[in-house]
Amino acid sequence: MLDAAHNPDTEWLERRAAQFRDQVARRLDGRLTEDEFRPLRLMNGVYLQLHAYMLRIAIPYGTLSTQQLRALATIAERWDKGIGHFTTRQNIQFNWPKLSDIPDILDHLASVGMHAVQTSGNTIRNVTADPFAGAAADEIEDPRPWAEVIRLWSTDHPEFQFLPRKFKIGVTGAPADRAMTAVHDIGLRLVRRDGVVGFTVLVGGGLGRTPLLAQVIRDFLPAAEVLPYIEAILAAYNMAGRRDNKYKARIKITVAEMGLEAFRDQVEAEFAQRRADFSGGGWRDVLAAQRLRFAAPLLVQRPIPTAPATGAYAAWAERSVVSHPRADYANVIVTLKAPGATPGDASAQQMRRLAELADRFGQGEVRVTQEQNLVIVHVARADLRALHRALQSLGLATANAGLGTDIVACPGMDYCTLATARSIPIAQDIAAALRESGLEAEAGALAIKISGCINACGHHHIGDIGILGLDRAGVENYQITLGGDGSPDGAALGERAGPGFAAEAVAPAIVRLLRRYVELREPGERFNAAFRRLGLPAFRTALYPEAA
Repeated sequence: MLDAAHNPDTEWLERRAAQFRDQVARRLDGRLTEDEFRPLRLMNGVYLQLHAYMLRIAIPYGTLSTQQLRALATIAERWDKGIGHFTTRQNIQFNWPKLSDIPDILDHLASVGMHAVQTSGNTIRNVTADPFAGAAADEIEDPRPWAEVIRLWSTDHPEFQFLPRKFKIGVTGAPADRAMTAVHDIGLRLVRRDGVVGFTVLVGGGLGRTPLLAQVIRDFLPAAEVLPYIEAILAAYNMAGRRDNKYKARIKITVAEMGLEAFRDQVEAEFAQRRADFSGGGWRDVLAAQRLRFAAPLLVQRPIPTAPATGAYAAWAERSVVSHPRADYANVIVTLKAPGATPGDASAQQMRRLAELADRFGQGEVRVTQEQNLVIVHVARADLRALHRALQSLGLATANAGLGTDIVACPGMDYCTLATARSIPIAQDIAAALRESGLEAEAGALAIKISGCINACGHHHIGDIGILGLDRAGVENYQITLGGDGSPDGAALGERAGPGFAAEAVAPAIVRLLRRYVELREPGERFNAAFRRLGLPAFRTALYPEAA
């Protein structure tokens, strides 16, 4: 039961880490087989990948204190190869820890209020949110207090530890849905109706083998009822979800097979029973505490620079500086997509220096985006030039946020045991080709997303250009989809363009495609708008000129 005393970030986490230390010891001395150990390690976010164990750590709603970022840098240095990989789920993964070291890592995480619990398994995973939450100019309300209440409620919830499949919840507090709620099992959008704040609740979205967009199950739910309502959804899914076939076990399949109306009836019946359990003050006390925790910082008034931006600073500012509720402040995207970089990777030195910069120029906070980038929030515009110079010295001032080289890519077959094709070198090839051809700047804002298997961790279904790597008789083959979109108004799944490409043919195909786009677009028209106006045939001939 959620109450102010239930805090999984303190003694409970230390007990979990101690339990896992004992389990690891038994695995290492042979008292546990790998089959016996597997469910125990997965409960603590430990996977066995192609080359080593991988530890996945949750970054709830993508918010990191600088103390936590420094702790991640220490983990990278002390127990890994000096690199951490930020994922599309607002997690960080370490790909090379020794199993014997992981209990020490978990202890280190617990010391800064972090953990790896429920980053694996058929349970409620990390609760994600708008990475600009609390610092967004278009925000109705900061969604993080709600996301934190949901995280506290769901962590170690006794009823939902063995769901039919994994379960993902995304929360946004702004009309511009940067949390991509339409592709979550439950999507929560804060809305205001007649002065009252509530949630539009979506259910049954997800990517992977069977991509589906979520449907609205409640157009407006009073905010105070969100916990019993999502508990009712989980309960209905827990009873009705399939367990005979893992590929048909996600809630999106349950909703699709039952029909939204029938599923809603079950949810409403559960809701009627469960809402009384949430009528006490416990969760409200937690919410009130979180609202204080996430209260907007007191920002001193700073001058707004009037000098025109020029050169490299101007290019960086155009792509990386994002509006803030205050005119004299901004948010800054730090892309992890420098030329030749692995998307989402940050070195220990970069993490530690970014923590210093967030303390110096921000408010001691760093965000992790679904695009595998980082954000420093609440930066005075008067400090932007100094921050840019500091980022340049770290190799983190690449002016490509939101451009075609800001590519999202899963780890692919270089690391992941599920992958059937590589993602990282494909992303690097495409980025190099776009820079060389001049299309990085010419094509403008563009979302390219790559997955190395059908599980879609690279979110390829919702990229303007999606790339799915598959194994075809022992050869890597890459399918291209066009027109995907994760936004609330235009949420759409990409349309497959045609036959797949060999690895070395992907980048040239993307260059041809974008040259066609540049040729056909109207002034100011983004890729997806042009695609919807012109249709797939106008672009297919660029991808497959031999068939034209």
